[in-house]
Amino acid sequence: MIFSRLRHAPLSVRPARAPLLAATILAATLSCHQGARAADELSMAVGKPLQQAQTALAARDYTKAMAGVNAADAVAKKTDYESYTIAQMRAAVAAQSGDTASAIKAYDVLIASPRTPAANKPQMLQAEISMAYSAKNYPQVVTLAQQYLKKYPDTTGNVGTTLVQAYYLQNDYANAAKAQQAQIDAEAKAGKKPTENQLQFLATCYTRLKDSSNETHAFVQLVQYYPKPEYWANLIHGLMVNPKIPPQLQFDIERIRLATGVLRNPSDYMDMTERAVQAGLPQLALKLMNQGYANGALGHDAGADREARLHAMVIQRANADHAKLDANAEAAKKDPGAGPLLTAGYDMVLNGQVDEGLALMREGMTRHPLHPEIAQLDYGLAQMDGGRTADAIKTLQAVTGDNGPRDIAAMWALLLQHPPAAH
Repeated sequence: MIFSRLRHAPLSVRPARAPLLAATILAATLSCHQGARAADELSMAVGKPLQQAQTALAARDYTKAMAGVNAADAVAKKTDYESYTIAQMRAAVAAQSGDTASAIKAYDVLIASPRTPAANKPQMLQAEISMAYSAKNYPQVVTLAQQYLKKYPDTTGNVGTTLVQAYYLQNDYANAAKAQQAQIDAEAKAGKKPTENQLQFLATCYTRLKDSSNETHAFVQLVQYYPKPEYWANLIHGLMVNPKIPPQLQFDIERIRLATGVLRNPSDYMDMTERAVQAGLPQLALKLMNQGYANGALGHDAGADREARLHAMVIQRANADHAKLDANAEAAKKDPGAGPLLTAGYDMVLNGQVDEGLALMREGMTRHPLHPEIAQLDYGLAQMDGGRTADAIKTLQAVTGDNGPRDIAAMWALLLQHPPAAH
């Protein structure tokens, strides 16, 4: 499948080049600093070795440049201004020479100093993150990125992306997925569309974790924003092989396959029809068989006679059921359990008594059904089958849990907003 090839590649975004970013920020900081503190001066003992360090740095003689910085730092009784300037030069030399550890220590001094303009501090922290990433010190990237995200808004998303990558490259797929989902949620909340790459990456993390439930949920989000046929196919396949999906939800998955045009085999229609009858919903069974005849899946194969016999039986069962709708509803009200009310209510909706049926289902949901998420899913589907599309979407989007109903509900909500013809 196409998506199976896409979803195992890590993000391709890379942080900015660390030495260039560091030098640019230091230059801006030094310029602002000199303008604000014109009265500060360097003593000869400090200024001379720093001048030598600057000359050596321009010539890319990093050993000599760092020797000059160390000589200046060794001077006793330095002023605050001198210590600050030494830290600036140390950061510049270390960053350009690739000494990440020394550069980050120097940047920490600069970030902590009140002499550094507030506007430059987040840029400096970004430079630290970039340098640590370039040095493949991923644990330090995580620490620094978390510090940044606690203090500053990630307006470009670069820090969040780097954090996700750092987790992933340490094989910490759980935290990579958590960070990626947080970034996706933040963008969605801000009215932005998450990138296809972010969503693919989220699915990749859960694939690595062998977390089929959350992997399916990642596919749901992919289909939500990028409803490509291959994503729909992968999503449905994920639901079908998900061991956490209860057996009673397999019928709902088959209905999704039917709605998306994936289901075409006559035996699938027959199986769905029998499941609907067993569930006490012969009217739904009749609807499915009629749909199979309408689209040519039934009535034209070697099993046409058997299909016709089942069709006749379903019609008879649906008519008999219709005649006792009210009696079934009254019996369900007297039963202490939630199941009979939910089934009788759904059956009434399918038979055209939408308001009465939905009211009966709501009463059933107040009786604490064994699986409340499945009950809410069924209620949303009843609203859908009763023509209450807008209400159905709201109900389906509100389904929670991690054992299948959430993702099946989310898929139906997507289908109602993006009909199959759009795919």
